[in-house]
This record gives sequence, structure tokens and C-alpha cells, in this order.
Amino acid sequence: MIRRRHFSLLPAALLAAPALAGLDDSLQRLQQQWRPRLAWRAEPSWHAEALASAQRHILQPGDDGARFDTDVLAEETRAGGVLAQQLRLRVAAGEHAPALFLRPAGPGPHPAVLLLHDHGARFDIGKEKLIAPMAGAAETASAKAWAARYFDSTFIGDWLAAQGYAVLCVDALGWGGRTRPGFARDDQQALAAHLQQLGFSWAGLIASDDLRSLRWLRAQDGIDRHRVGVFGFSMGAFRAWQLAAVAEPHEAQACIAAHWMCTREGLLRPGGNALAGQSAFTMLHPGLAAELDHPDVAALIAPRPLLLMGSPEDALFPWDAAQTAARQLARAWPGGRGFQYEAVAGGHRFGREAQQLAAQWLKARLAPSSPSV
Repeated sequence: MIRRRHFSLLPAALLAAPALAGLDDSLQRLQQQWRPRLAWRAEPSWHAEALASAQRHILQPGDDGARFDTDVLAEETRAGGVLAQQLRLRVAAGEHAPALFLRPAGPGPHPAVLLLHDHGARFDIGKEKLIAPMAGAAETASAKAWAARYFDSTFIGDWLAAQGYAVLCVDALGWGGRTRPGFARDDQQALAAHLQQLGFSWAGLIASDDLRSLRWLRAQDGIDRHRVGVFGFSMGAFRAWQLAAVAEPHEAQACIAAHWMCTREGLLRPGGNALAGQSAFTMLHPGLAAELDHPDVAALIAPRPLLLMGSPEDALFPWDAAQTAARQLARAWPGGRGFQYEAVAGGHRFGREAQQLAAQWLKARLAPSSPSV
């Protein structure tokens, strides 16, 4: 894969030059004209039309209904009798992806949580950011460092399994077992372009894989299909609310998304990652912006429970725009019931305080039979 310098916003000083002012003016005019056609409205007809649009733009190629091929590569028993399995699953477009699956002791049926890992510009690990690697795995040091940096040294999946949840996390395309040696930040644009030349989008493949992963989890023996949630941090949070929005209502009963919710306008500010290419392509669906803003997509989850978390200290998401998104979302839940937005300290991380809040919230919605929070 050839590396090329990515296109980003030009510095304001250069945009002010006469030769480039035309480009700046054009971008400003286009942004001022932007209005999503299907912005949320209270009419009953909105949901069906918006859902159809979201599924059409996000799920590329979607779930083709093929059977769930599963290879068990390794197993081990962890603390508390939790069974850990290293798997290879069939996901979207006929692809296969490495996964880690944790099953609590006992026959169940167990409530379950699909974990969706972050971006972080760290590609050698994916699923291992949230579930501890198998004993002796080469990724162990990287995974522990990541957990220490963002999760106060907690592996979220193992922590949930100890509370009675079955947990699945799958490598997204470009991470962990689905990357290549040396894959780095500036390789992302080339990957996104290659996929678009083949008729796919990177974000669409990730979303379609996530839906397949959710359906695999629900299909397992010993899983309570009426108590299945999705969780993600950072890009994983984007993936989580997006998945809960486009899945069938019975497929995901609750969603926790930490540190990724903002109005699109709030992200289209000079210096923001959304305008720099590269990582933006993992969360950019061609044509969707003309139809729906980010809060409009997440509003499709209503009336199912949604917990969002954000921080005034999070440099990636302007706090004023994050609050605007939260206010817009609250309108979709009658009386605000079922929607919760929590401001947490510490910036872009999911530490112990946030973990305990999430555990209590999840327990109230999915109610594992023998919790040990």
C-alpha cells in the first residue's frame, strides 16, 4: 500500500491568501447550506423513512443472511470459571474476522454485551483493547498498556463477564488480526480509496460486520436474546449507537456509548479529525450527511434505553456541540425516559467512575441473574 500525504484543512493563514480564498469561500457556502433532509421530527412517519435511509447508507453490503461459520482456535478458563474462546467468525461480504468470546460459568441463559473497540490510531490490537488476550499472546503488552491508558487497567470485557454477562469483541477491518505489519495513520486514506474503488466504504464494511457480530452473539446457545446490549468507547461508541439504530429493535435492548456523540456541525471545525481524512473514513458513510445528522441516526434507538457519556475536557468533541446533540436526542424519548447523558471528568477515557456508572445502568436494563458489581 503506497503512503501519501493526506489532504487536510489548509491553515487559516493560507486560506486567507487571494489565490486560495475561493476554495475557502466555497467550503463555507456549502457548509452553511447543509441541512439534513430527514432531521428528526416528532411525526410517526419520520422513524420509518429515516430508518430506511440509515440502513441504505450505512449497511454496505449489509447482512446477506449466510450461515454463521465459526472456528474455535483456542480456549482457556479464566477467573470465576469464565470460558474464554479465541474465534474466527464469518462477517460481512464473505470475510472472516478474529474474535474473543467470554462465557460466564453456568448454563445460562446469560445476558450478553457486544463490545466495539475504539480507533486510537493503534492498529496492532483491536479486540484486545477490551478483552484480555489469551495467555501468552504476543499482543499482551500492547493490550495492557492500552487498558492502563484509557480504562484504568480494566479489561472491560473480562470485567463484564465477571458480572454475569457473555461478551463478544471482534476485530474491525484494519485492526488486530485484520491489519498488516506497519499499518499506520497515513495508510488509512489509501485503504479507504481502495475499498471505494471496489464499491464499498470502509465505514460501511465496519458497520455491516458489527451487525453480523451482533447476530452471531444472539444466536449462541445459553444467551438470553431478550437481554443483549452493545457498548463502545470512542470510535466504538460511534459504532455502538449506530448499530443499535440500524439493527432490528429486538436485536439490541440497550446501548452504552462513551465519548462519541456530537452534531456534525460541531465536528466540521478547523483542526477537527472529521476534516482531516484518514481516521474520518472509518466513520464516514457516503451520502448519509445529506439525509441525517449524527443525533438523528442515534434517535432511531428510541424508545430503547441509551446511555451516552461525554466530558467537558474531551478535546476531540467540542462540549457545546456535544451538549447540543444531547438536547436534540432527548426529544426522541417521550418525557426523556430511557435516554441518559452523563458528563464525566477526565477527558477522552472510560475510567473507574464511568465504569461503575455504566455497570449500574446496565444491570438495571439487562439484569444478570448473579451480578458481582
